Amino acid sequence: MRRVPGPRRPRWGLRLATGVSALLLAAGGCGHAVVSRLDTSIGRIDPFEGLNNRPRGSDGQNFLLVGTDGRDKLTPEQRKRYHLGGAPCHCTDTIMLVHLSGDRGRVSVISIPRDSYVKLPAHTDRATGERLPTRPGKINAAYAQGGPQLTIRTVEDMTGLHIDHYLEVDFTSFMETVDVLGGVEICSARPMRDHYTGLDLPVGTSRLGGGEALQYVRSRHIDGAADLGRMQRQQRFLAALVAKVTGGGVLMNPAKFHQVATTLLGSVRADRGFGTDEMVDIGRAMRHFEPSSSEFVSVPVADPNHPVPGLGATVKWDTEKAGKIFRALRADRPLAARAAHRRAPALVDVAPERIQVRVDNGTGREGLGHRVTRALRATGFVTSGAPRDAGSTRRTVVTYDPGWDRSARTVAAALPGARLRAEYGNGPVMKVTVGEDFRQVRKVRAEDPVQQTAGPGDADVTAVTGDQVLCE
Repeated sequence: MRRVPGPRRPRWGLRLATGVSALLLAAGGCGHAVVSRLDTSIGRIDPFEGLNNRPRGSDGQNFLLVGTDGRDKLTPEQRKRYHLGGAPCHCTDTIMLVHLSGDRGRVSVISIPRDSYVKLPAHTDRATGERLPTRPGKINAAYAQGGPQLTIRTVEDMTGLHIDHYLEVDFTSFMETVDVLGGVEICSARPMRDHYTGLDLPVGTSRLGGGEALQYVRSRHIDGAADLGRMQRQQRFLAALVAKVTGGGVLMNPAKFHQVATTLLGSVRADRGFGTDEMVDIGRAMRHFEPSSSEFVSVPVADPNHPVPGLGATVKWDTEKAGKIFRALRADRPLAARAAHRRAPALVDVAPERIQVRVDNGTGREGLGHRVTRALRATGFVTSGAPRDAGSTRRTVVTYDPGWDRSARTVAAALPGARLRAEYGNGPVMKVTVGEDFRQVRKVRAEDPVQQTAGPGDADVTAVTGDQVLCE
């Protein structure tokens, strides 16, 4: 793959998420003795030292997962090949909250924008020793100024959640871990290119090795969503990684597990309370963990470019919607709606909410046009006009103006087996003629952003389960 020189600053992204899946699922297929040997590889710190007046604990466990931008273990060749030159800022490039439910049957992953506007609590600057008062800042600066302790205190103040365990990952082993797993599959409805990282993925499914995976989770110049879009891609990668680990026999094969975990854990630091017994207990409880057991959401944002004097552009949270997420976690409630045995929505390039559709009935079956119209509307399409009788047609056809071919492909994805027919002059409206071969309207979803209605009482919060973002 051709590499194009990128910016000096690294975007480690989902290297942290690799630690999430491996550490929380590690003990599922392996015994206490195996995990005990791995426990010695983990660097130990005391991130809760000196913290007081903390939020009360609740059901389940909350992990704060932090990925720093350290790169001291990378070779010069790796730095050059993957555009990771320059000096690190010694700050957090990725922050995720992971909530493990009390019944050990669900994991909720909440991505926190690294440029989130926060009030940094009073602290002693670890570089200068100066005592600093409460002050505005970006959340990724908490680590640089006050280390893990200030990071935890800031997150607890912002969320009201008690952090039970802290995991910090340097992630120089990320590429090697992905390679040991044999790569991870990622799918895309449109080409993904980022000249800063060298990412160049075609439409469809791609198996990413370690280097390509690093490019994928670092890329933030694919579209206008910048860091917010990058977080969504990181969540997809984590879901695919979990599926690879849990479905590929890694957890039930001690030799394979040891190879993967040893590669990963060489760069992990954790609190002293997260040890062998905790890993074994969690792993055994999650032995039957599936992608549908995981759910992902990013902190809702009110302003992605909130200006603050002295800080520049920051990310301002939507405090009302964010509060619903954190209240749900405190109550140990799921964030994403669940449906038994559902089929994952088809991945499309254009969101159905942006597409106008008109339906005609070509079957003679009374009321079918209205039923298809309602089903398309429920999937998100904008429907117009009352269905008309179109005689008798064997095949379902989507007639479209060639200028709207991407929208037409989205409509066809919602009508499995439908044939596309280009016809100049139709404008933006897609004309659907339902034929005798019609069976169902399938749900579709746009690649960015991923949207899924949240649980009861949280209808304006969006979350997605792992099975909804995997390639079929």
